[in-house]
Amino acid sequence: MPSYVSFDSPAGRWVLGVTVAGSGIAFLESTVVNIALPTIGEDLGAGVNGLQWIVNGYLLTVAALILLGGALGDRYGRRRMFIVGIVWFTLASALCALAPTVEVLIAARILQGVGGAILTPGSLAIIEASFEPGDRARAIGAWSALGGAAAAVGPLVGGYLIDAVGWRSIFLINLPIGAAVVVAALRHVPESLNPAMGDSLDLSGSLLAVVGLAGVTFGLIQFGVEGASEPLAAVAMAIGVTAIAGFVLVERRGRSPMLPLEIFRSDQFVAANAVTFVVYGAFGAVFFLLVLVLQNALGYSPIAAGAASLPITALLLLFSARAGALAQRIGPRIPLTVGPLLIAVGMLLMTRIDAESSYLGGVLPAMIVFGLGLAATVAPITATALAAAQERHAGVASGVNNAVSRTAQLIAVAALPLIVGLSGSDYENPTALTDGFHTAMVISAIAAALGGLLAWLTIDDDVLERELGDGPIIPERHCAVAGTPLTEPVGATGRGTDPAAPSGAENR
Repeated sequence: MPSYVSFDSPAGRWVLGVTVAGSGIAFLESTVVNIALPTIGEDLGAGVNGLQWIVNGYLLTVAALILLGGALGDRYGRRRMFIVGIVWFTLASALCALAPTVEVLIAARILQGVGGAILTPGSLAIIEASFEPGDRARAIGAWSALGGAAAAVGPLVGGYLIDAVGWRSIFLINLPIGAAVVVAALRHVPESLNPAMGDSLDLSGSLLAVVGLAGVTFGLIQFGVEGASEPLAAVAMAIGVTAIAGFVLVERRGRSPMLPLEIFRSDQFVAANAVTFVVYGAFGAVFFLLVLVLQNALGYSPIAAGAASLPITALLLLFSARAGALAQRIGPRIPLTVGPLLIAVGMLLMTRIDAESSYLGGVLPAMIVFGLGLAATVAPITATALAAAQERHAGVASGVNNAVSRTAQLIAVAALPLIVGLSGSDYENPTALTDGFHTAMVISAIAAALGGLLAWLTIDDDVLERELGDGPIIPERHCAVAGTPLTEPVGATGRGTDPAAPSGAENR
């Protein structure tokens, strides 16, 4: 019989702690960088398009390579690739800290995204492979809550570091954290893999994914650059779309595709990822634009702008795990309908924020409602996507869900400034910035509300029950165990036997 760890056991707490810390530095970095954008722009002389690429350079490689990262974990070991991702991410962070120009910083952020693409799906796959079936939704909820809290507390930490030390320190802080995570992972996280995976890697698929997303992103950003050649942007878009079409063909015909298209035979997997795309796209540009508005329109310092998002941190800590448990008990349909609707209301409240707004009367109400929506949405949507996939595709399923969310944010950050007319040095013009922000929030609110409607129409309440064995298991829609079960109980060392050993090594 396969052996798993309990959520309340010391071994379970170690597994959860290590995976949260590892993925947390990636989540934290994304929001820390946002709070530093005005300072970086001033120091390195970057315009709106440069700031977009500082954000999107990271999102691009994460979105394009996260599927490959999940497949690498399934094939070579989730813990092993998780550690590789942490080391890569940490070294790239050092390069970011040393960047002398905005071009070098963008290149370093692209490399940083490679590490994020490897470690993020590994953290979720380790949780799914290690915890008892009845504890998985709870563990994912805790992972989402703590990881989301790391992302939300990022602006406060970043604001303090920027004020006290300088923007380069927000990258240097990853070095000691990364080293500690590597040591703890080696000591306390069991290894797991899928021995049925082949040895070949889908390099052509990975290349096409990178070219496709890069072309679309470059085209969207280039359209918004003052004086940019529209034919250049159109050519980039055409190359991107063609590469994405080629990616689909390669994945359909390849012997060892990093994205087995059979995973989409589950209607619930498709539905969960459709909701993910719409909702994450809806709030993808919120933090990118909000920190610019708070600092350049309302006059907040970096630390004050970071502190403004503390209610989101608190709400994620308080309610994300509870939302995951509630979705397990009553089904994910209602949480995934109510959550995006609350996000939409929070965005509409953000349209009241302008240069004359006080924090208590203008900013705080929007942060509270928006934070409640995030807390209600993140854990249920992740648990639903993972539970709906076949367990032999668990690492890939985690990668797909992460890729979908990053791609949605990537497109939002690239497209929304263009749609609302923000370009060049507009982020330094309080009136233009505020007007563009208000329009962007209305558009985003509509998208978030559509995400809630989509969840109500497509998500089944029993998808998480299948994880516990309630009712018949439909082959294409049962839960993902995110990896081969541990082959013997985890003891005080937190280690199992060789995952390639015959006993317990096969998927059920």
